[in-house]
Amino acid sequence: MIGHLVLRSPQQFKALGHPVRHRMVNVLRQRPATLRQLARVLEMSKGTIGYHVRVLREAGLVRLAETRRVRGGTEQSFALVSKGFTLHQDAAVGPEFLINAALGEMLPSPPGRTSHTVLRHLWLTDAEAQALTARLRAMVDEPHPADPARGEPYGLLVSLFRADVPSLPPDDAPDAAGSAAS
Repeated sequence: MIGHLVLRSPQQFKALGHPVRHRMVNVLRQRPATLRQLARVLEMSKGTIGYHVRVLREAGLVRLAETRRVRGGTEQSFALVSKGFTLHQDAAVGPEFLINAALGEMLPSPPGRTSHTVLRHLWLTDAEAQALTARLRAMVDEPHPADPARGEPYGLLVSLFRADVPSLPPDDAPDAAGSAAS
């Protein structure tokens, strides 16, 4: 298994853009699984799951991990080709792809359950933005095993982006007409 697969082809984005395949990838992040196991956990038919696994395999995102003989047939187990995916800097899709994926995963929080979504704007120098990016990458890259016995899955979408927020001049700066602001 490779570290991170760099996503760049339209075939890869199309494969990951489908909600069923996106969910399937999230299930396979836990461990390899058979079509029967995927069908059970995703509550779909084996035929439907088989089709979606084939699309992911053709896109180079999933591989055949193991085969074994069972009751006169062959059972196949599938795994992700990498521990994670990264968007190529020149990919035709951008952050909206990840944001849409996160939106597709979000479940409404029942009362009293932990959930936190916030949009905050920071005014940073380029050096501060680079330092914050490094800190966020280090946090996101920390290994965190998928262990259903340990709790429930939560998503973390981290994005540091230049925001389209105009800056007001200081209160004592002249306005466009040349008079001092009051």
